[in-house]
Amino acid sequence: MNKLISIDEAVSKIKDGMTLMIGGFLANGTPNKIVDALAQSGVKDLTIICNDTAFPDRGIGKLVVNKQVKKLYTSHIGTNPATGEQYNKGELEIEFCPQGTLAERVRAAGNGLGGVLTTTGLGTIVAEDKQVINIDGKDYLLEKPLHADVALIRASRGDKSGNLVYRGTSQNFNPLMATAADLVIAEIADMKEVGEIAPEEVHTPAIFVDFIVAE
Repeated sequence: MNKLISIDEAVSKIKDGMTLMIGGFLANGTPNKIVDALAQSGVKDLTIICNDTAFPDRGIGKLVVNKQVKKLYTSHIGTNPATGEQYNKGELEIEFCPQGTLAERVRAAGNGLGGVLTTTGLGTIVAEDKQVINIDGKDYLLEKPLHADVALIRASRGDKSGNLVYRGTSQNFNPLMATAADLVIAEIADMKEVGEIAPEEVHTPAIFVDFIVAE
């Protein structure tokens, strides 16, 4: 199967109202070319699962500024004033997740788990409307899995079958998100032929990747 598609083809697979996972930490490790094209597409009412909303002029921040996002699951929004403004005006719904909890919720979806138990957030607004489970006399929050229709991720290197390698901290949420969506589209900075990447170097195996876009 030829997995290589254009950016326009990648964006065409994203429809109004979908739930997206987008990798990256302040746009490092974010598939910025796909996201930039998405920001030009007019797709709206998106739910986005992400670490943060980057900056107004970079990455996921562009989608927020354009008001293409209706709900966020994220760990912080401080670097993008537009996110806070829309939230305070009631134009954007946000479920704040501590960063480790966010990662574990994505991992839970990718691994078929019913959720994760954590003490992080007990006694705070993070715990509102969530189930508390007592185990051996200790309380834990039940944090449910996060799953997406589409995951948009970025790899430093990858081959034409979709085996992916991430450089340094650009790895962040990308490997987890590749396991937790119905459709996975990877943007690859350095495209290799199949066989040019040693198996032990691969962070995300090709079986998780449906389509690839050459950066």
